[in-house]
Amino acid sequence: MKIRLTKADAEFSRLIRERDGWRCRRCHKQYEPGDRGLHAAHIFSRRIKELRWDERNCISLCYRDHLFWAHSNPIEFAEWVKAELGIRTYNALLIIAATPKKARETRRRT
Repeated sequence: MKIRLTKADAEFSRLIRERDGWRCRRCHKQYEPGDRGLHAAHIFSRRIKELRWDERNCISLCYRDHLFWAHSNPIEFAEWVKAELGIRTYNALLIIAATPKKARETRRRT
């Protein structure tokens, strides 16, 4: 099932790529603003509402690195992300991602 992208998603993607200077954080290839070859790649699924627009959970990756590292080699990608973001940030995101949906919903209501 594909996630529907909204205007907020498009704006968030632009902000992430802008934050990273329109450069792939893995291979450092430079892109022109607006180039569709540079993606805003989520570390943990954007299906997790608490992380969907959390800028700590998203980095700029070129199409090649996004496909190869994030989708085809998730273990190596996780290790690289830990080094790139720092273990504290990675673990903070992991806790949110690993918390069952019901527990996250309960926590939001209290």
